[in-house]
Amino acid sequence: MRHQSIALIGGSGFIGTHLSNALVAAGKNVRVATRRRSRAAHLTLLPLDVIELDVFDPVELARFVEGADAVVNLAGTLHGRRGVPYGPEFAKLHVELPARIAAACEGKGVHRFIHLSALNADSNGPSMYLRSKGDGEKAALAAAQLATTVFRPSVVFGPEDRFLNTFAALARWFPVLPLAKPDAKFQPIYVGDVVKAILATLDLDAAHGRIYELGGPAVYTLEALVRMCAEMIDRHPRIVRLPDALAYMQALTFETLPGEPLITRDNLDSMSRDAIMTGPLAAELNLEPVAIEAVAPAYLSDASLRSRFSAFRATAGR
Repeated sequence: MRHQSIALIGGSGFIGTHLSNALVAAGKNVRVATRRRSRAAHLTLLPLDVIELDVFDPVELARFVEGADAVVNLAGTLHGRRGVPYGPEFAKLHVELPARIAAACEGKGVHRFIHLSALNADSNGPSMYLRSKGDGEKAALAAAQLATTVFRPSVVFGPEDRFLNTFAALARWFPVLPLAKPDAKFQPIYVGDVVKAILATLDLDAAHGRIYELGGPAVYTLEALVRMCAEMIDRHPRIVRLPDALAYMQALTFETLPGEPLITRDNLDSMSRDAIMTGPLAAELNLEPVAIEAVAPAYLSDASLRSRFSAFRATAGR
């Protein structure tokens, strides 16, 4: 119970929502930073504080972390404009923000900092995403007075994820799926296990200065994951394996469409490295990772039912 007051940045997203619930259940005092309170409306039913602020404003950020025993940074993005070594969105969220958080923590005497990175984070990596994640880790670990722990998960799955749910949605609506990088490998980890790892190291002195890789019990190719998700919702689309040249044309096309792209050229560059662990899970994490097959069928089936019900309501209302 040494670290009782926890400040979360990026706490209203997928992983942050699960972590917020777990911290509250553990009796922690939790505050969540959000740029717009409406984005964290789903957290307001929990006994925690949702604080609206600009985390890039040093005064507001310092005020937010003041009095916290530990700060957890979960903020990140999968997409951004192109640049060398990375574009402005990656630079701002993945590199500038952890540096600002570390500085604010040191300025307010906060001792503990936990930073969420990504498997294959590398300042010299093949994609803007991985390069910016690598530089972000350096920024988080640079503060000498902070007890910092970095987590590098593979892709994270669970209810409301944008990973397996996306595959299931595509399989639900399209009889043919052109698939880029079908042989790319992943070691998906359950969101609950990511949360458990964070909680296990919150008060663990041995975790200070450590970088932990996180992955699930099995490795899958992207094609195998897409087929599995389709089968879980009783769909059987034809999967067309795209060669790299067509895959990059597909990604470039998606980048030009309005809204958040389904896939980008930078995503393809990231997938040129398999997102699998280099060794076993650290023993001190005390994790027995949950398999996709144990939890995904329930939430993917529920999503399928919700989708069909929404479509029925839309049709009935015409």
